[in-house]
Amino acid sequence: FHGGVKSARGLFSLPPAGETRRMDIIVGGMSIPGADGIFSWQKPDSPRARPAVFLAPMLFGLKKFISFWLMPLPFCLTLIVVGACLLRFSRRPALGRRLLLAGVLLLMLASNHFVSRALLRPLETRHAAIPELLGTSPAPALAACRYVVVLGGGNGHTPDLPATGELSSAALARITEGVRLLRVLPQARLLVSGPGDGQRRPHAVVLARAAMSLGIEEGRILMIDQALDTEDEARLVREKVGDAPIALVTSAWHMPRSVALFRHAGLAPVTAPADFATHADDPVRWSHFFWDAKSLDDTTLAVRERIGYLWIWLRGKT
Repeated sequence: FHGGVKSARGLFSLPPAGETRRMDIIVGGMSIPGADGIFSWQKPDSPRARPAVFLAPMLFGLKKFISFWLMPLPFCLTLIVVGACLLRFSRRPALGRRLLLAGVLLLMLASNHFVSRALLRPLETRHAAIPELLGTSPAPALAACRYVVVLGGGNGHTPDLPATGELSSAALARITEGVRLLRVLPQARLLVSGPGDGQRRPHAVVLARAAMSLGIEEGRILMIDQALDTEDEARLVREKVGDAPIALVTSAWHMPRSVALFRHAGLAPVTAPADFATHADDPVRWSHFFWDAKSLDDTTLAVRERIGYLWIWLRGKT
């Protein structure tokens, strides 16, 4: 199946292989509006189904595994550990000292406010934010949008918490921006994206519930819960909306790569960045001359985005 059927509640029979069947799906007690109710099924052992079932998740996991070791903290700690081992147990102590020193210095740089800001701020200023819209009409390009697309940002799973409490800070900022735009675009619909793990409700459902709690009608919400990454999201959004104009909402540091992928998919999104980690008038404090976890996190975001952009550039998708 395509569409996160593992997370659906209900009883239904499978259609013959290759055949489509219309059905109503309820996820987490809430209907999936706009899902069109059409699912197709192929035998798991069919040649066409096998790559989609096994190859894509495997490649996705491999990509995540490799990128993990290129992030500042794992990379620097690896240099430090390898250097310490060479220094203590090998006949190449000079190389060990160099690796140890390189790891420490890189980690110090990555954890500094000025370094992280220099890496992250250019990403966040690439696309201008949508200004305040209170008492004013949206710009013509924004007013023409028929969909507000909010990319997923992750959530936790805690019983009895509202959806807004389960969302990560990035996801909450994104859905808040999407709701803000929908209030001035009465004809537009909300399209949220985020996969599930087959056991808990998909991230798209959590985003949809959060939007509903913020005042968006259920009938205005569409969901995509199959996308594994931004590239998948761009492709599936194009399949869902066709050539309709869209406003794209994601974190400001994530916007350059997202726009490149959406344009490659054939869309021309109006950008609506949210979740800014840096600001134009950030004051300088004495602590900025030292090191902190927040700066290391910001550096990690910047490095991940640049590696991601390099990856799509090498594959001709920018």
